[in-house]
Amino acid sequence: MNARLQQYDEKMKKALDFLESDFASIRAGRANPHVLDKIQVDYYGTPTPIQQVGNVTVPEARIIQIAPWDKSMLKAVEKAILTSDLGINPSNDGSVIRLVFPELTEERRKDLAKEVKKKAEDGKVAVRNIRRDGNDAFKKLLKEDVSEDEVKQLGEELQKMTDKYIKEIDVMTETKTKEIMTV
Repeated sequence: MNARLQQYDEKMKKALDFLESDFASIRAGRANPHVLDKIQVDYYGTPTPIQQVGNVTVPEARIIQIAPWDKSMLKAVEKAILTSDLGINPSNDGSVIRLVFPELTEERRKDLAKEVKKKAEDGKVAVRNIRRDGNDAFKKLLKEDVSEDEVKQLGEELQKMTDKYIKEIDVMTETKTKEIMTV
């Protein structure tokens, strides 16, 4: 791959990775420990991810169990979950915290599917913005003794790369939507 195209490929890959982590944080009726990825616990004055203060397991299909290594962290973990946008009330039995995921209603599934489509569209916009930045940079190369044919070739390669990432986003969106809509 051309060195000039390499940086844009990396940026598009990062946009795709970000979208993938965003999709992982959307709960689909089954317990997925990744819904906790963005939740921070106040660990002795330092915001820390939940996964770093305890053991996160999925003992059953719709239950996530969090066992803090330091029992004094139970209240802080519980508070972090309650103040997050997860929408689930944790149950604390004094040694572990359990999150029970209710079955999603049809209406909630449709809302989540819309959210997935919106995030996917944001991802596509990010990829297209990277393409635009690349094309702008390539046009500036004309002033630096690079032929029009080379610039045109770079633009075509960048478009192929953009199409590839847009197609991947479409596949990811379809997969996530099916996961959400499956009862």
